[in-house]
Parts: sequence; C-alpha cells; structure tokens
Amino acid sequence: MTAASQSADSGLSGPLTRGAHHIGLTVPDLPQTLRFFTETLGFQQVGEKPDYPAAFVSDGTTMITLWQAHDPATAVAFDRKNVIGLHHVALAVENAAALEALQARLEKADGVVMEFAAEPLGEAPLRHMMCAIPGGIRVEFIAPAA
Repeated sequence: MTAASQSADSGLSGPLTRGAHHIGLTVPDLPQTLRFFTETLGFQQVGEKPDYPAAFVSDGTTMITLWQAHDPATAVAFDRKNVIGLHHVALAVENAAALEALQARLEKADGVVMEFAAEPLGEAPLRHMMCAIPGGIRVEFIAPAA
C-alpha cells in the first residue's frame, strides 16, 4: 500500500507527519556531549534519565536525546560511506553572521573537528559548514546567505 492510498483510505491528505519530534544520538561520553550542546550551542537541558543514562536538550525548536553508549571502548564508530545509518544532523542557524560567530565558537570548542568552514551551499541562497562534535557525530549548520 502506498502512502497516497493510505492517506486516501484514512481520509487524510498530504504527509502524515509534521516534522521531527526529536533526534536521538548515541554518544561515547554523555557529559562531554551534553556540555557541547549546552555551553557551545546554547541549548537548554530539558530533561534527563540518569539510570538510562540519557539527557534531553533543546534549542526551543529541535529536541535532541543524547544516549550514553553502554561500552564506548567497544562501540564501533559510524562510517558514513560504508555503514547504513544517520549520515549527519543539519541544524538551522538564524543568519550568515550567526553562522560565522558559531564557526569561531566551534573552532575553539573541545572535541570538535571542523570538516569544512562556512561556504556557499551549491546554487542555493544558503551557507553551511560541517563539523564532528565530541564523540564524532557529524553536524551541519545551515543559514540564509543574505
């Protein structure tokens, strides 16, 4: 059954979802990654499950769940070219000036590896940059060019 026929059968039209509720990331060092989101990106911690362990952070629009890997020493790092899974997370930034300010902050942040600095995103009226956050997960930041 296709999505279109499911929508027709249920009396709904268009997509059946309305954006992402949250993004869940498994990380090797929960405290370090939590500090990155709260101190470097300015997210607010909105919850936690110490016995899980997990922390929940939000920028007011997007919520991200950070899960502690059970045994980081034996965990296999994601290889974006050879493993099926999340390639990267892309977060929106307000404008080009904020993107440049964020880049300066990321370049000084512990555990962050810049993949590329802010640059035009193809022919789109956007600029973007990519980094690996503490623990190696790739995050892209995108802002309007003007």
